[in-house]
Amino acid sequence: MNSSISSVAQIRSLLAGMPGPDAAASAAWAAREPQLTKPAGSLGRLEEVSAWLSAWQGRHPPAMIRPVARVFAGNHGVAALGVSAFPAEVTVQMVANFQRGGAAINQLCRTFGIELDVLALDLDRPTADFTQGPALDEAEFVAAFRTGMDAVPDGADVLVIGEMGIGNTTPAAAVSAALFGGEAADWTGRGTGVEGGALARKIEVVGQGVARHKGLAPLDILRCLGGRELAAMAGAVLAARLKRVPVLLDGYVTTAAVAALESEVKGALDHCMVGHVSVEPGHRRLLAALGKTALFDLGMRLGEGSGAALAVGVLKAAVACHTGMATFAEAGVSDKDDA
Repeated sequence: MNSSISSVAQIRSLLAGMPGPDAAASAAWAAREPQLTKPAGSLGRLEEVSAWLSAWQGRHPPAMIRPVARVFAGNHGVAALGVSAFPAEVTVQMVANFQRGGAAINQLCRTFGIELDVLALDLDRPTADFTQGPALDEAEFVAAFRTGMDAVPDGADVLVIGEMGIGNTTPAAAVSAALFGGEAADWTGRGTGVEGGALARKIEVVGQGVARHKGLAPLDILRCLGGRELAAMAGAVLAARLKRVPVLLDGYVTTAAVAALESEVKGALDHCMVGHVSVEPGHRRLLAALGKTALFDLGMRLGEGSGAALAVGVLKAAVACHTGMATFAEAGVSDKDDA
């Protein structure tokens, strides 16, 4: 399906033909939910979650037997401009840590039974400095996008996506500002912990990048201001839509990466929920622009897919309640309509 994609125009064609939610599965969910032994709406967003899973898995009842996580890693030319508190070699070191099972994402995936794979994208070739030109040319962008598409397995119940890339909150801020407007400072936060003059420099770099590449179409904004891991996450989200796999987005970088899809085609992220809202100030602003409400806010800003992985527990709970609860008739409990 993906090996033939060789241009941004072909990606746009796939976006234009995306399937919608499954009407039959949604109807079956809507028929069962009011019969469960609880007041209507009393489980709040857990009800929304189970309905969303059913609609986008294309089946009723929904299932949460095989959650999978894909973490994409990339390096950025702008990291050399002093926008991060950590050196670029930390990306390689953290990928090795993931592979040894020593990172936070490993513990969360183990806790919730999530199948994890980490994909490093040309870490020895950072993207170009986007203040001087496009971060990626079209061939590089499409190759990274295709890597993300190919990473989505058949038969997954939900896809968690996350990232690792020193300096990547800078492209996230630049992509967000270019897509939705506003000042660079509105979108730029501390990332790995920069402050003072380093934060001012980061804001300056974001502003320079946006000024150079403003006015482009959304996917071209992602190509010129993003990075390989951002392109791969966008590809994974598109492939998940085509395979009827709902998606849990992580924090700021992940959401910025896929925002270009929604800006290209309204509704492109309807199969996505956001696990958590990051401490990065741009993330809250970005969620408002996309009309998304995160499942929780725990003050996290790690990345790695950690917030989305944690939200898998919420999805499992939602499915368990919808599928496992007795109906009023089964339990011999009087419904309000029986009064």
